[in-house]
Amino acid sequence: MYGTPRHFRPAHLVTMRGRNERQRPDDSRRRGTDERVAEAADFRRMTPAPARRWLRRAVCALAVAPMIVGLIGSSAPAAEAAPAASGPSTVDVSLTTVTPSVPEEDGTLTVSGTVVNKTKGPVTSPEVDLHVGPPVNGRTGIDRAAKRTGYDRAADGPAVGGKYTVKLPSLAPGISRDFTVSVPVEELGFGEEGVYQLGVSLSGRSRGSSYRQVLGIERTFLPWQPDTLEKRTHLTYLWPLISSTHLTSEVGSDEQRTPVFEDESLAKEIAPEGRLGQMVSLGRGLPVTWVIDPDLLATVDAMTRNYRVKDGKGGEETVPGRNQAVAKQWLSSLETAVQNRKVIALPYADPDLASLAHRGTGTLGRLADATEVASLTVETILHVKPSVDFAWPVDGAIDSSIVKVATSAGADHVIARSDSLRDDLPYTASAARPIGGGTTAVVADARLSKAFEGNMLDSGESTLAVQRFLAQTLAVALQDEAPAGRSIVVAPQRMPTTSQAQSMARALQGLAGQRWTQQVDLLAAADARPDSGANRRTPSVSQYPEKLRKRELSDRAFEEIRDTQETLDNFTLILTARDRVETPFSRAIDREMSTSWRGQQQAAEAYRAGVRTTLGRLVGEVQLIEKSQITLSGRSATIPVTVQNRLVQDVDHLVLRLSSDNGARLSLDGGKGTAERPIEIKGGHSQSVKFDAKANANGQVRMTAQLYTEDGKLYGPAMQFTVKVSEATPTVLLVIAGGVLLLVLAGVRMYTQRKRAAARDTPADGPGTEPGGDGDPDGTEPPGDGGDGADHGQPSDPTPDTRRESGDGSRAGEKVDR
Repeated sequence: MYGTPRHFRPAHLVTMRGRNERQRPDDSRRRGTDERVAEAADFRRMTPAPARRWLRRAVCALAVAPMIVGLIGSSAPAAEAAPAASGPSTVDVSLTTVTPSVPEEDGTLTVSGTVVNKTKGPVTSPEVDLHVGPPVNGRTGIDRAAKRTGYDRAADGPAVGGKYTVKLPSLAPGISRDFTVSVPVEELGFGEEGVYQLGVSLSGRSRGSSYRQVLGIERTFLPWQPDTLEKRTHLTYLWPLISSTHLTSEVGSDEQRTPVFEDESLAKEIAPEGRLGQMVSLGRGLPVTWVIDPDLLATVDAMTRNYRVKDGKGGEETVPGRNQAVAKQWLSSLETAVQNRKVIALPYADPDLASLAHRGTGTLGRLADATEVASLTVETILHVKPSVDFAWPVDGAIDSSIVKVATSAGADHVIARSDSLRDDLPYTASAARPIGGGTTAVVADARLSKAFEGNMLDSGESTLAVQRFLAQTLAVALQDEAPAGRSIVVAPQRMPTTSQAQSMARALQGLAGQRWTQQVDLLAAADARPDSGANRRTPSVSQYPEKLRKRELSDRAFEEIRDTQETLDNFTLILTARDRVETPFSRAIDREMSTSWRGQQQAAEAYRAGVRTTLGRLVGEVQLIEKSQITLSGRSATIPVTVQNRLVQDVDHLVLRLSSDNGARLSLDGGKGTAERPIEIKGGHSQSVKFDAKANANGQVRMTAQLYTEDGKLYGPAMQFTVKVSEATPTVLLVIAGGVLLLVLAGVRMYTQRKRAAARDTPADGPGTEPGGDGDPDGTEPPGDGGDGADHGQPSDPTPDTRRESGDGSRAGEKVDR
C-alpha cells in the first residue's frame, strides 16, 4: 500500500480492502491521492537517506489519511457514508408509534413517524432506516442517551438496511412525509437482556452535497427481556382523581338546600371524552391504586340532583343545572372501577399541607376535620372503605414541619419523592422507610413520577415518554446491587391532562406481561421491608424548594380563612338547625386551603371573598332595626328595641344588651346603666324587646343596642339612637296647677253670671202676662236695649271649646310605651 508500514494499517481496513475498492464512492478523490504519492516518491529519490526515511513516513501518513476516510465511508451502508448534518437546517424525524412497546422474540417491531425537510433545498433519494445501538448502561445511561443529538455511528449502531429500508420521494423544503417501518425482532440483533437504543434516521442528498449523509435521526429505547425475571420489582402506580373547586358556598333556602356552582366546567371534565371521564375509563382496566379527593365526589354527587349555576353575568342570578345524567354515569362508572381495589382518600378538598405547615397557624384544626369527613364521604358515595392514613404534599416535597402537620391529622404515611428525600446508593432503594415518630415516608421514584409531565398531545413526545418509562423500569429491575422484593412507587402529577392519562395507561399496558415488574397496591408498598442504607433523615424547613415556596398560599389568605371561621363559629351558635349552614360553609373553608389554588392567586382571592360575602349576608339576616330619636316624658317609661330574623330557621342563644352613655340622666332596669334580654325569634319574624327606663334629669342620652351570643361574643354591628329626656319638675307642676285653678274659677263666674241673667229675663207675673204690659204681645223682644240698660246678648263672648283633649302630645321622633 504505497510503502505504508504494516503496523500503521488498521486491521479492519486490511480485511476489507477488496470490498472497499469495489465500493469506492468517488474515484476522483482516489486519483488525487495517487498523484500526491507519486510527487512524494520523486522528492524522496532526491533526498539523503535519513531524511528520506522521515519523509517517507510523513508521506505515508498523508497518503493513508484520505484513504481511511474513503474506506470508512465505503465500509458502511450507503446511508452512513458521512456524518450527519447538524443544526436547524436538517430533516426532523419524529416517531408516532412503536408497536409493541416491549418487543417479543417471535414478533415484529413496527415503527411509524413523520419526516420534515427543514433545509432550504430539496432532499433527494431520502431513505428511512432503523439503527439498534449497544445496550445502555443503567438508568444514568438512559438519561445521557436521551440527551444526545446528531448521528454517531458507534453509539447509534449500524442500519438494519436491506429490504427494511424505506425509500421516500424527494422532499422539497418544508414538505413532510409519513413512514412506517416493520422489522422482525430477530433482525434487530438483540443480544443479552437489557435496554437498547433504537434510532430512526433519514439519509439522502441535500443541496450542495454530492454524497449521501444522515440528515436527521430520532432515538428511543426498547426494553429487551425475553424471559421473566426471578427478581421482579414490585411496582405501585397512583391514579389520582382530583379536580379544582367548582362549588360555591351558596345553597338555596329550600328544604333540599340546592347547591350553586360557579359554572358547568366540571360536566366537561367528567364527560366520557373529558379528563376525569378518561381517567375512570382507563384506570378501570389497570393495576393502580386510586387516590381520590372526596370533595370531587361530593361535588359530582351534588350534580346528580337539582343544582343551580351562576349565569356568568357577574350578578347573583342563577340558572338550573342540566348535567345530572353525566354526573350519574360518571359516579356509576367510578363505583364499578374501584370495587375490590385499594382506595386512598385524601383530606377533604386536598389541602395544601406545605402552606398549612409554613403559614397556616391557627387553621390546623380544619385538617383533622377534613380527614374525618373524607372517609365518610367516600364510603357513602362509592360504597368502599378507603384508607385515610396517607398524606400527599405537593410534588412529594417534604420537610420536618410538613411531616408534623400531616401526622397531626392522623396520617401515618407521607408520600414523598426521591428528589426530596435523596439516597446515596448505587441502586434504587425501596419506597418505604421509617422517618421517626411512627411515621413512614413512602418515597416515589422521581424519574418515573415525572415521566409524563410534558406535552403528551404530541404523539411523538408521548411515544418517547412511554418507551423511556418502560426502559427505566427494566433498568431498575436489572440492578445487581438491589435487594430482592424491592418496591418502587410512582406518584404522577396531581391532575393529569387527558393525553397524559392516555400515555400513562399505555406505559402500564406495556408492563402487563409482568416480565420484570409485579404490580402491588400502595398499602403493600408502605409495609414493605425498608432498605437499611436508605436515607431516613427528613429535610429541614430551610431545605424546602424555593420554587414551591413561592407558590404557597399567602399569609393574608390564612388571615382571611381564620376570620371566616370565627364568623361561622359565632353564627352557628345562635342557630337551631346548625348543619344547614355549618356543613356547606365548613366545606367551603376546606376548599379555600386546597392545593389546586397554587399558581392561581387571583382566583383563590375571589373564591375567599365570595365565601365571606355569602356568610356575611346570612349573618345580616338577624339584625337590629334602626331607631330614630325618641322623647321620654315623665319619670319612667319603656324603651322598645326590635330584632328581626329573616332566616328560614329559628334563632336562640342570643342576647340583646342596651346601654346608656349617661346613667345618671337615664338609667335602665332600676338604676343600672346596662340591661340585657335573651332573644328567641322564629324564622321570618321580628321581636320587640322592652327595657324599663327611669329619667333623672332633662337632656339627650345616647343609647347603644348590641347583640351578643350567649358566650359573650359580638354578633353583628351595634345600633345607636338618642333619647330626649323631658322631666316635669315641681315648679312646673305648681304653675300648671295654678293655671287650672284660674280656669276653674273663671268657669264658676261665667256660670253664675249666666244664671243671674236668666233670672232677670223671666217676667214677675209668669207666663200669663197681659198684652200691652211690660212684655211683648207677639212673644218677641224688640231689638236694642231691654229697657233695663243690660246687654243681654253678649255676642262677643267666646263659645266654650267642648272637644275632648288628646292624651298624646305632639312630639318629634318615636313615641315610647308608657
